Amino acid sequence: MTRYIAQRLLILPLLMVIYSFVIFLIIQAPPGDFLTAYVATLASSGSSISADQIAALRHQYGLDQPFLVQYFLWMQNLLHGDFGLSLEYQRPNADLISEQLGLTLALALFSFVLTWAIAVPAGIYSATHPRSLIDHVLTVINYVGVATPNFMLALILMWLAFAYFDINVSGLFSPEFVDAPWSFARVGDLLFHIWLPGLVLGIAGTARLSRIMRANLLDELNKPYVVTARAKGMREWRLVLRYPVRLAFNPLVSTIGWYLPALFSGSLIVATVMNLPNIGPLLLRALINQDMYLAGGILLIYSFLTIVGTLLSDVLLALLDPRIRVES
Repeated sequence: MTRYIAQRLLILPLLMVIYSFVIFLIIQAPPGDFLTAYVATLASSGSSISADQIAALRHQYGLDQPFLVQYFLWMQNLLHGDFGLSLEYQRPNADLISEQLGLTLALALFSFVLTWAIAVPAGIYSATHPRSLIDHVLTVINYVGVATPNFMLALILMWLAFAYFDINVSGLFSPEFVDAPWSFARVGDLLFHIWLPGLVLGIAGTARLSRIMRANLLDELNKPYVVTARAKGMREWRLVLRYPVRLAFNPLVSTIGWYLPALFSGSLIVATVMNLPNIGPLLLRALINQDMYLAGGILLIYSFLTIVGTLLSDVLLALLDPRIRVES
């Protein structure tokens, strides 16, 4: 296991270089650049800018350089810990990302814990009580959760909270706490608001994980080793939790590789609809305005999280299931 982890860590820089090139290629693919969008915005507001000023700005931001030159300059800055300058905000990208990082991690962890805390017990109960009334109810809820778009659920819950309880649940803070310094009152206000976006972001994942857990546990409960353990008089819940549940966890653990960056982004549409101060809307705005260095830095973080999540999935799978021999 140690050798496997070391090998994966050694190829991490190579993977990041490949991902960085693909990301830079994607963000450069749309026609035009930041200055093109900027000039269009000025024109729509009745302002204008001279061709000489545009050329000067293009030279200042390095947009007049060939693609490979721009890429290598970006990589050179990244190797020195510099994510570059946001063309729109005229601020270091590292500062913009770090400002959103704390609340993004808090929301992601809350949604992750909520998802697993609901999905795993629900899946275990449905598998151990198949075709019961509660199993049918949970099945219907899971189907509705998977079929309902997250942004639609967010709009419905926001409307219900405002229409029937006169509560504004958009964002993560009340207006008086948005720019306030951290205090016990601000933490309490965050906890009051975070449950709804956490529920919205986790509802589809909860439904999927619950169905996966039910299906895999049902398959394990019919295997000969379970029948043998029951015949020897092993208590039912001890038997279920000690062996079949551990093996039924495998598909759930393998989803961490893609689930981690998905939670980190906070779902672009949901974050925009609910006015969440996380990295998702920042990435969306950077893509719309072709702020390529800011968008590239955020996408590179997502790529890193995908690699780390995949490695974490592999390690947890090997620990959960002794049949998996990573060294071979």
